[in-house]
Amino acid sequence: MKNVWITLRTSAILFVLCCVLYQLAITGIAKVAMPHQAAGSLVYNSNHDVIGSELIGQSFTDPHYFQGRVSSIEYNANGSGSPNYAPSNPDLSKRIEESVAAWQKQNPDVPVSSLPVDLVTNSGSGLDPDITPQAAAAQIPRISQLTGLKADQLQSLVQENTTSAQLGIFGEPAVNVLKLNLAVQQLRAQS
Repeated sequence: MKNVWITLRTSAILFVLCCVLYQLAITGIAKVAMPHQAAGSLVYNSNHDVIGSELIGQSFTDPHYFQGRVSSIEYNANGSGSPNYAPSNPDLSKRIEESVAAWQKQNPDVPVSSLPVDLVTNSGSGLDPDITPQAAAAQIPRISQLTGLKADQLQSLVQENTTSAQLGIFGEPAVNVLKLNLAVQQLRAQS
């Protein structure tokens, strides 16, 4: 019986230490050291309403704005993932053909050979908020034509919203589509 009480007390102490105190300490440190990230990296509009997170992609279907990567889960953040189709899978081929056809319809001035692969493929999570600078640049002619904004203005916005590799070696340059579209919206409002 003595061993049972020792085991229960040890379990209770470890539970409090590992599951309660540790979590509170880490959350507290994060809120002090990185308050924006600890709060979910939320993005606000001009009225200070939350419109999204820097970390979770959104679907932008309005052709006046930049569009992100394809998402098999429709950017539903309740669960992430994408189908692991092999390159030979007919469902993957069909989805890519549909994505390319949609691209051609919305971007008739940009040849398919200039279509960056990240605009027709999923990310591993299906929630990727970023595209490559090349994917953003490929959309500039369409957005310029539809909005009346100059291509060089849009290129400047892409450059301003491009992040480089972390510490210069981790990852690739990327453009956050939500932040870029907010910048486009602000530029349109000023015009």
